[in-house]
Amino acid sequence: MNLRKIIKSIFSIRHHSLSAKPNCTEVFAQKYFFKKSLSAIATLLLALTFTLAGCGQDREKALTKAAQIPVDLILHNGKILTIDYNFNIQSAIAINAGKVIITGDESILTQYKASKIVDLNGKTLMPGFNDTHTHISGNSRRYIDLSDTTSIIEIQSLVRDKANTLGPGEWITGYGWSEDELTEQRKPTRYDLDDAAPNNPVVLTRAGAHSAVGSSMALSAAGITSQTPDPEGGVIEHEDSGQPNGIIRERHNLLLDLVPPSSEAEMIASLEVNLNQLLAKGITSITDAQKTPAEYQRWETLYKQAQLPLPRAALQFEWNDPEAISALKKRVGEGNDNLKIGPIKIFVDGGFTGPAAYTIDPYHNQATYRGYLNMPESELVSQINEIHDAGWQMGIHAIGDAAIQLVVDTLGDTLIRAPKTDHRHYLNHFSMRPPENTMKKMAEHNIHITQQANFTYTLEGRYAENLDGFRLAHNNPIRSPMEHGVVVALSSDILPIGPLVGLYAAVTRKGMSGTVYGPDEAISIGQALRAYTQIGAFINFDDDIKGTLEPGKYADMIVLSEDILNIDAEQILDVEVLQTYKSGELVFEKVPANN
Repeated sequence: MNLRKIIKSIFSIRHHSLSAKPNCTEVFAQKYFFKKSLSAIATLLLALTFTLAGCGQDREKALTKAAQIPVDLILHNGKILTIDYNFNIQSAIAINAGKVIITGDESILTQYKASKIVDLNGKTLMPGFNDTHTHISGNSRRYIDLSDTTSIIEIQSLVRDKANTLGPGEWITGYGWSEDELTEQRKPTRYDLDDAAPNNPVVLTRAGAHSAVGSSMALSAAGITSQTPDPEGGVIEHEDSGQPNGIIRERHNLLLDLVPPSSEAEMIASLEVNLNQLLAKGITSITDAQKTPAEYQRWETLYKQAQLPLPRAALQFEWNDPEAISALKKRVGEGNDNLKIGPIKIFVDGGFTGPAAYTIDPYHNQATYRGYLNMPESELVSQINEIHDAGWQMGIHAIGDAAIQLVVDTLGDTLIRAPKTDHRHYLNHFSMRPPENTMKKMAEHNIHITQQANFTYTLEGRYAENLDGFRLAHNNPIRSPMEHGVVVALSSDILPIGPLVGLYAAVTRKGMSGTVYGPDEAISIGQALRAYTQIGAFINFDDDIKGTLEPGKYADMIVLSEDILNIDAEQILDVEVLQTYKSGELVFEKVPANN
């Protein structure tokens, strides 16, 4: 190709990509066509470089000069999933200054000279996971991790040990129990906690954070008795005698707010460890779905002084203090590529672990109960309009089909009143399949979803208890909104944090029991990987810097133990993350078992 033709090709591609007119259902696809065009431009520029370098020389001399191009790192002899527009699969990748330079075949080894070369030995390399809805915090000395507990007896043992460590009168907290994973197949009660720590107030939050159990001392400290009415937006459970059994749904902050605060140093130190551990799961970017401007400053301090590598993060705020949010925005602006302010969060309804999700029809075997909204409808409508008019992106918690319908109707009206081409508002969860018209409206107004396919697996018992028929089969729908033209990202909401459960459930639609729910909602493993990487970056307006392994983007990537595209779906849960890279630097490596 001569110089004139190269330049003509570059400007032809640029004109085509810039003149394309967006369509409501094609915004995401065209966004990545534009990226693809830029990639093509980069390739043509590289060809131009070699053309100029090789003028008057034969091919062998041109290749010799090309081999002098220095880079920091080359990984080769692998299966490299770029997850670009065409889902290209390559065998080698070159990295320099933390970003992807090129992907291609083994000829990259002759075109570039690397400071370090890694032989992948046939392993699969792909972009790091982008978890667009999770919750990561620091832990105090009074905290117990309950995520791996399998019985109430085990929970009691942990509580008893913590009480002995802290001494009488000290609050004990914990997180992560689930009745579905306990041998007793029931929720722990106040009496279980009283037996373990009779002289300590105890509050243990259920996995998913929509309910908690408190001991008698904790309930007493909160002034909760048999006569206490249900708080607004929550439920205090009672036993047959009328006494509270210790379970509080949605408003367990009545107990948690009484726990003495931990020192800032203590919280920052444990937050650093907890964030670093995400890298071992292949998670290189997160959106933390519930923080405050004050907590942002804690993360800011950590990211400036961290000794351990950390994933990139965006923090969501609720609209409780607009002035504080605006002041922070004025100070930090867009933040940076490691830490920034994320979308504004609105809690519309509860969840099915309560249960409190707001549904169109009553719950299974509950004649009139439909859950509830966390605020009056008029207040919700006002808040959505206010946040949109203030220029913020929204990530709105909506689980029940009635909550989803209400939010989409309100967003649709808001966008008609005050159009914004690329708002990227989205719904967190979308745990029930809403009416067809609601999904059509979402596509029409470019309202996206960040979905937790893993809920189908881990919350199977909650859905089976509260839903039936079509509603149960189509819990956490994925394919149906996609087929309507809705952009869907995958995330975890820490149930569990590891992305592989979500990938497994998205492909198989299986619960923990092995039961298949709504196979028509299943998607391919390729679609699931894209939803957990490229689309996650798109949701956060970061698709220009990460989410795919394309030239110019951060080399945030992971090496897997298996060829995840071609293994049997039942093997997905056994796939391991062997290595994690952030900006081309190795930040996690699995130690072989024999070591």
